[in-house]
This record gives sequence, C-alpha cells and structure tokens, in this order.
Amino acid sequence: MSSGRRAGLRGLILRATLFAATGDLIPYYALYALLFADHGFGPGQISLLLALWSVTAFVCEIPSGAWADTVSRRGLLILNGSLMAAGFLLWTVAPSYLGFALGFVLWGVAGALRSGTFEALLYDELTVRGESRAYARVIGYTRSASEFSAVLAILAATPLYLWGGYELVGWASVGCAIVHTVLARGLPAAPRSVSAADVADLEEADLEEADLDEPEPGDSGSGTTGPAVLTPSPRPATADPTAGGYGSIRRYLHMLRTGVTEAVRVRRVRFGVGLLALLYGITAFDELFGLLAGEAGAATSVVPVLVGVTVVGSLLGSLLAGRTEAMRARTMARALCAAAVLFGAGALLAGAAGRWPGAVYVLTGLGFVALAVSYGIVYNAGIVAEARLQDSITGPARATVMSVAGLSEELVSLAVFGFVGLMAIWLPISSTLALLGIALAAIAVLTPVWLPTRVHATVPEADRRSAKTDRA
Repeated sequence: MSSGRRAGLRGLILRATLFAATGDLIPYYALYALLFADHGFGPGQISLLLALWSVTAFVCEIPSGAWADTVSRRGLLILNGSLMAAGFLLWTVAPSYLGFALGFVLWGVAGALRSGTFEALLYDELTVRGESRAYARVIGYTRSASEFSAVLAILAATPLYLWGGYELVGWASVGCAIVHTVLARGLPAAPRSVSAADVADLEEADLEEADLDEPEPGDSGSGTTGPAVLTPSPRPATADPTAGGYGSIRRYLHMLRTGVTEAVRVRRVRFGVGLLALLYGITAFDELFGLLAGEAGAATSVVPVLVGVTVVGSLLGSLLAGRTEAMRARTMARALCAAAVLFGAGALLAGAAGRWPGAVYVLTGLGFVALAVSYGIVYNAGIVAEARLQDSITGPARATVMSVAGLSEELVSLAVFGFVGLMAIWLPISSTLALLGIALAAIAVLTPVWLPTRVHATVPEADRRSAKTDRA
C-alpha cells in the first residue's frame, strides 16, 4: 500500500472512530431512570417511556435503512446527531412526561437512522479505496470506541451530577451530541457508482438468479472452493432522484423492496443476516451481569468492577477482529463452542459464590473472567460475521439489508429477555445464564453452514476515479 493510501485509510479510521465514540458519549445513560423518578414518575410510567423508545427504534429500523439507500447517508448521520441533541435538550429544558416521551421518540429515530447507515457508508468507502478487507478491523475499532465511551460517560455522570445536578448532566449530553453531529460532517460522502436507472433494472429475478449461482451452504469457509470476486454496486446516485423515470417515493419503495428481498431470498445473505442477528442479539445477556454479581453476594461498590471486567472482554474481542477476520467457519464454530463452555462455567462459578461467603470474591472474580473471555469471543465472531455479510451483499440496498439484520437482532434480544424472565421464576440468575451457554453452543453448530464465504469486493479503477470525483 502506498504511503498516500495508507494515510488516507488512517484518516478514515480516525474520523469513523471519533464519530462512533461520540455517539455513545452520553452522561444521561447513567441517570435517566433516576431523572424520571425524581420528577415524580413511578416504575409503570418509566416502563412506558422505555417501551416508547424501543418501539420507535423497532418501527423505524428497516424504513430508515431504505432511506439511507435513497438519499445521502452522511446527511442521515448528521440528522442522527441533530435528533439526539434535540431529544436531550428537551429533557433538560422541559423535564415533563411529555418532554421525556418526545425525547425518547427523537432518540429512537436517531438510533434507527444510524443503524445500518454508518456500516454501509463505511464499507462502501473502503471498497472504493480497494480496502474492503480492512472492514472487520475498522468496525472493530469503532465498536471498541463506542463501548469505551459509554463506560466513560457513565463514570463521568457522577462528578457532573455532584457539580451541577441533572441540568449539568443534560447540557453535557447535549454538547456531546452536538460534537457527534459535527464529526458526522467529516465523514466521507458515499460513492456514486450506480445510476437510478440501473437500480430500476435490479428486479427479483436477478436476485433469484444470484441465489441459484451461489455455492452450497456446506461450502462456507471450507477452503475447498475459491471465493467469487464481487463487483458491487455500493450506492445509487443521489444527484437526480427522478433519473430513469423514478420519483423519489417510488425509488425509496424500490430500494426498500430490493433490500428486504435480498436479505430474505438470497441464501448467502439470508444466512449471514441470521447468524449476525444471533451473535449480536444473544449479547443482551450483558444486561444481567450486574444481577449475577448481586446474587453472588458482591458488595454494590464492587459490582461495577466485575461488570467492567466483561466490558474489557468485549473491547479486546473488538480490537482483535482485524486479526481474526480471515478465520474459517469451522474455526469460528470451535471458538464459539469454547465460549459456550466458558460462559456456562463462569455463570455457575459466580453463582456458587453465594454458598461460600468466605470465597465470594475469588469465585466471582474467576467466574467473571470466564464470562469476559466468552463475551470477547462472541463479540469478535459477531464482527467477523458482519464483515462477511457486508461482502455478500451485491445489490444497491446495502443499508436496508443491514437494517433487516438490526431488526432481527432486536428480536433475538427480546427472546433472550423473555427466556430469562420466564426461567427466573424457577431458577436463580446464575443457572438461567448458564442455560444461555447452551444457546451459544447451538449457534456454534449453525456457524459452519450460516457463515458466508469470505469474499471481497473490488471496484474497477475507472469506477474508483469516477467515485472520487463524485464525492461531496
């Protein structure tokens, strides 16, 4: 790689990482539930607010993905930050039930706008630069930055509250969202390599033909067949939304149908979406680590430290994604099997601490270290699976496909919460979490079939030069 290309890639990584980091640098994370309670709202009313947040993001997930395939992705990411800032501003200057509800709606829409859009923009930009192989490494950096920023924001909330109460916490959150918006303006514009007329020609018959031409699922990651080289159509043109006879609404609907169709009907993409949803969705178990530490008998002041150990695991898993992105499907399956064993053993070990008070911190420490290693493996596998899915998408509706994956991930997370809520009626949280280790083992069994073959997109040099001139 030439020094100029290397410098350009480093600049892109820096901008993407800073954007991702500021997206989760929100001090309100740590205190919003208390904010609502201190304004006189009970658990039922707070639950309704949280449900409104979840439903908004859920409903907007796929429509926002199609929108990102129709208009400027960078523009939507700027809007993402603006809506976050507006929502936190409402909470700060109008702390009423209506203000909190509207703030959650804005935050939910903002999250949906970012989900799939950022990943699609990043992958297309790397592809135009001829660096699609770097996607797993770059997205690993951005995920690590997001998690680190969330922890930093939570820790910062305490001194902010002590110095200026909820008002200072709120203004700090607004300020971080504004910085996030400004950084979005520094992201690259998506390359324009497909005309609207070309988009109109991509019909379901083409997707069915692509499905027939794929290798059998059992070939995924086997190494016996060389991967096909894809020449993607990363992005429809946005300069003229009526080109090719398509009005903007019709074009939006077409992109929506194209993306959903590819996600559902193209075998390689469908399996990739399913595996990604399972790997990311099952990590909803991290919401229960605090309860596990409490059940084990750890002091409240020590619980954040134990949970922090698991965060370190996910951070390391993210950072190592660039080194593991070439792993074979069977290698990933074996790693997930090991993660399943570690997860179950770690949960049971931490749970056993409650029966031996004299060894509480030894057992919980060992248990949470095992959970952290397992978490890191699962998170790393998720990033690798996401990179393989990005490689497998050949249609122009990349953000829509990723939004389908995001929606599927939310469904898996809901299933995890439902399972835990049901089993907790009969079992302690440690035993319930140990059972999720069995679910991890099941995902490992599916991985050799569902993980897409490692392929990398290439862009002809002429298209690369054209894309550079088309960027805003």
